[in-house]
Amino acid sequence: MASLGKFLHFGPKITRPLLHIRPQNVVLAAQAGYWNKDWAAGPVPKTPAEKAAAAKKYGLLEKDYEAYPDDGFGWGDYPKLPYVSGDSRDPYYDWDIPELKRNFGEPLHIEADIIGEDRWDPNFDYRYSLGEQLRWFVGLVGGLVVLYILTMPYPNFTPTMQKEMPYKLNEETREWELQKHYTFEPVE
Repeated sequence: MASLGKFLHFGPKITRPLLHIRPQNVVLAAQAGYWNKDWAAGPVPKTPAEKAAAAKKYGLLEKDYEAYPDDGFGWGDYPKLPYVSGDSRDPYYDWDIPELKRNFGEPLHIEADIIGEDRWDPNFDYRYSLGEQLRWFVGLVGGLVVLYILTMPYPNFTPTMQKEMPYKLNEETREWELQKHYTFEPVE
């Protein structure tokens, strides 16, 4: 009934903002660009002036900015950021976007879809090393293969008797004959 009242505008008027928009975010978002080509990475910077302009474009310091090498992937002047997943970030920090543990205007890693909070964490310390995991795997699978090979001479099957069919093919006349498997007559 309450939802019907809200739909028909009965009862007290509750006013609350739908989005918490900060003025600085609106200005930065308005300056970002309108088309996809405005968001595309530029060419790889070659001079210190181009490097400084690219660092300013992504909101980084010049000493922290490093571009990906021009190896044909087309990442251009996008900054080479360290692998830090969402799980490795401080959960108690006052993030602008707490669901993603990001701040507004912070550049995303080029592989942000891989290192999300619910995906791969490159900084995770595994309980067992990769070599130990490999040894356990090879030992377990190898042990099962050895057991299989050792038990091959002893086949395992369910013992059953021959099926009792009601008819039997007579090889001489090539006709079906009724077969008796049991009788109800007393034993002599």
